[in-house]
Amino acid sequence: MDVEVPTRTVVEALVGVDGTVDAAELYEVAGELGMSDQQVRLCVKRLVAEQKFTVEGRGRQAVLRMTPHARRAAEPDVEFVRFMYRQDAGEVSWDGVWHLVAFAVPESQRPARDALRDAIVRLGGAALHSGLYVSPHEWEELVEGEAAQLGVLSTVTFLSSADLRVGRESSPVDLAARLWPLDEIAARHERLAEVARVRLRRLQEGVARVDLLRIAVELAAEFTRAVEPDPLLPPVLLPAPWVGAQARALVARCWAEVAASADRLPALFRMYDDALDDLR
Repeated sequence: MDVEVPTRTVVEALVGVDGTVDAAELYEVAGELGMSDQQVRLCVKRLVAEQKFTVEGRGRQAVLRMTPHARRAAEPDVEFVRFMYRQDAGEVSWDGVWHLVAFAVPESQRPARDALRDAIVRLGGAALHSGLYVSPHEWEELVEGEAAQLGVLSTVTFLSSADLRVGRESSPVDLAARLWPLDEIAARHERLAEVARVRLRRLQEGVARVDLLRIAVELAAEFTRAVEPDPLLPPVLLPAPWVGAQARALVARCWAEVAASADRLPALFRMYDDALDDLR
């Protein structure tokens, strides 16, 4: 099963712990993914123009260096990954409390209002009404941080309740199925699971470094595609067995194989492996 990988994802995924990318390795891995040298060169040129990388040297002899600001922005949220797997393992339970956020940002601050709404959805919130969102997680600190950064914290109201009803529906499981697109979330994880199964078999057979890095990049791209839109609802609110947990378990096995096989593991995959280390 092929995986669509953006060129800049390849570049960012191959950043080492010292913040550099070996151009020779970049071109080799990108070539394995079906990308032309010209495609890579244009991507690097854009990344340099965006001040995300600097380049020392030319062509395949070059070394790309990620700027400090870009490194901070690109770092995966290790705590988020750790929470995800702890919840999948049953180490995090839901207390039955719904956490609600309401905001009334004036039209004069429309860009901030749109940005806050996008942030709330990105954090897993589901819309109950216009300007009113809900999550089963304690997300107040995260939402407050987003609102404060946008300068609209004074327009935001936080509340929590163990008694949530939409129309006549009050069952937490049925509410979750109504409020979040579980079929779409499951479909993305079903694809992730299939991608991970195929890659795991190849990793267990043993592969050369360039193939290992290609597999790692493909997994990272598909993992991000599946997980970023996932609200990570507590297992008690989801159908059982939940394909999301199954897919992520397969990916964790792949990360372990990558970590065991690779010298000079890129920083991204080292962070993933470190996040899972405590759960093994």
